[in-house]
Amino acid sequence: MTLAEQWFERRGWTSLDFQREVWRAYLDGESGLVHAATGTGKTLAAWWGPLLEYLHEYPTLPSGKRRRSTAPPLRVLWITPLRALAADTLQSLAVPLGDLDLPWTLEARTGDTKPGMRARQGKRLPTALVTTPESLTLLLTRADVRETFADLRVVIVDEWHELMGTKRGVQVELALARLRTLAPNARTWGLSATIGNLRDARAALLGVDPMRSRIVRGAEAKAVVVDSLIPPVIGRFPWAGHLGTQMVPQVVAAIEEGKTSIVFTNTRSQTEIWYQAILAQRPEWAGVIALHHGSLDRKTRDWVEEGMRSGALRCVVATSSLDLGVDFSPVDRVLQIGSPKGVARILQRAGRSGHRPGEISRVTCVPTNALELLEVAAVRDGIESGAIEGRLQLERPLDVLAQHIVTVALGGGFVSNELLREVRTTRAYAGLTSDEWEWTLRFVGTGGESLGAYPEYARLEVEDGRHVLNDREQARRHRMSIGTIVSDAAIVVQYLRGKVLGSIEESFVARLKPGDRFFFGGVPLEFVRVRDM
Repeated sequence: MTLAEQWFERRGWTSLDFQREVWRAYLDGESGLVHAATGTGKTLAAWWGPLLEYLHEYPTLPSGKRRRSTAPPLRVLWITPLRALAADTLQSLAVPLGDLDLPWTLEARTGDTKPGMRARQGKRLPTALVTTPESLTLLLTRADVRETFADLRVVIVDEWHELMGTKRGVQVELALARLRTLAPNARTWGLSATIGNLRDARAALLGVDPMRSRIVRGAEAKAVVVDSLIPPVIGRFPWAGHLGTQMVPQVVAAIEEGKTSIVFTNTRSQTEIWYQAILAQRPEWAGVIALHHGSLDRKTRDWVEEGMRSGALRCVVATSSLDLGVDFSPVDRVLQIGSPKGVARILQRAGRSGHRPGEISRVTCVPTNALELLEVAAVRDGIESGAIEGRLQLERPLDVLAQHIVTVALGGGFVSNELLREVRTTRAYAGLTSDEWEWTLRFVGTGGESLGAYPEYARLEVEDGRHVLNDREQARRHRMSIGTIVSDAAIVVQYLRGKVLGSIEESFVARLKPGDRFFFGGVPLEFVRVRDM
């Protein structure tokens, strides 16, 4: 019995077959993709591999001296798609690390990291670092990038299905290719819950010619119950459109059956409307019902998430901001208002309930019109047959490539043909032509045919055959604008006396007149003025 299995046993758990397969494959030097249902233990499957490796390397280190030993340099890089998941991931990883009493340091580096910790990490990174695609790309701009990743043993990409098929996913592909050059012995493991085209997902994660890799499937299928609520008088059900608020009494009755429920909607405005509708039906729930979406202030979202973890909240009305990763054990019921939008999404949301191996995940679909009844039936059929949508792969997005070229130029520079070979090892750029490469390199280096007349667009210089970026202002601008997330211009919402509630799209504010009223964060507000735009 391995140390990992002993640890599971001490906690009253049993390690699963797929977890043990991942540990063996990792210790054999393999990379791979883990595909298992939400809440079945993918995180521990990936995390125990590096822990066992370290314990095998230092088997005689007495436990009493482990804490007092110098922490090893960066060994584990854990990439999460959302910075909001970083804190939850740290908590999960810290439990076995603390029980083993290892001298490792464990930290996060995201947009929320405080300046003091960021400065400390600039001098020495922790043994295990949880980060986002954007923060990883920033690390690749360091002048000492080779020394930074010299001891790297593994890169773990969490929620790979969420990144694949997006420009952020392509950004990660390029970063992984760079890391394979900087740390050729490091393994790469991806974790995914809901994706259909697993071979494509592995190729995108590991490159077009992955050496010694495998796909590990969680054999223990997680039970998912999908049911639906329909109006008592079906003849009154609209054919299309509508927000579904005629179903509020039945939704409230369903919430009352459980301890803690999440009510998912598909838009932020629908979240606000449903929150008010449920509260109007049960005013005594004030204080134990909340809402959660990306426009709310960070402190408000943290309060809601902590209330769900502790079981203090009875119901949370949310958008996709609660789709991923976070473990809310008390949640035993999930409701989906409106169209499920696909098998993968409904499985992901169902997994927010029963978030433990062996427990049942339950999702109740609440169609808002007759056509959505057909969608619910189709989703149920898809789940029963195991038909999950695949993620389409983006092909050669040159804007992401241009950004990556500047990143590598900052991180020690590059030789053109060497970087081209590296880029072509990714699934996204396997078919990149020499003409496309040269065009992108000219555009980044001098501004190309379009912007070459303007000196501020000349970024790269060639020194001893290597393309480098030496201009400090250009470097600062690049680091400030790294990433592929494009969002609408937003305006901060706050009371006249100053308390900040969150932010909303500028396009919405542009339609408001003084005196107009709307709901935000579950609070009725009256628009007064806009300033400092």
